[in-house]
Amino acid sequence: MITAHNLAGYFAAHAIWCVSELEGEPLIPMLAFTGASGERQLQRLVSHDLAGAVATGQAQLASNEMGAADAVLVYDGRITVGEEKLDAIILELRAYVAPEARAVMAVPYTPGGAGSFLVHKPKILEWQRCEDFDLDVALQAFWQGVDSHERGGKIWSEHLDQSK
Repeated sequence: MITAHNLAGYFAAHAIWCVSELEGEPLIPMLAFTGASGERQLQRLVSHDLAGAVATGQAQLASNEMGAADAVLVYDGRITVGEEKLDAIILELRAYVAPEARAVMAVPYTPGGAGSFLVHKPKILEWQRCEDFDLDVALQAFWQGVDSHERGGKIWSEHLDQSK
């Protein structure tokens, strides 16, 4: 799960960069993965049916038809934080060395159309069958991934609001 979190951090930063520039348009769901060589690959799940594109990505995560070592599905969604519903980048992670392990994270954000674009604290939504992994180490790898995305990491830092 450590390398999967690093991958998730990198593509979460990429998604933050994308949504910071979108004006009311939805984020195109993305399936990011690493192969045996460790090289990052990205597949955009372009469709007029966003829910269908997400379902396709979830099926690909489950089957690992791409033969990945690690994978993350990245899409736009909404989560509840306290009493408030927030837009969020949803990250579904898999590390295929532990095929039953599953993690889901969300990075809430406030779109620029609502005033100032803001990025809020990531939330762990699911941590299933991950007992063999240290969550703190996984989160450190996530932040290393965020920082390694030059533009996305910079936008994230410039627009960080840790109040939510």
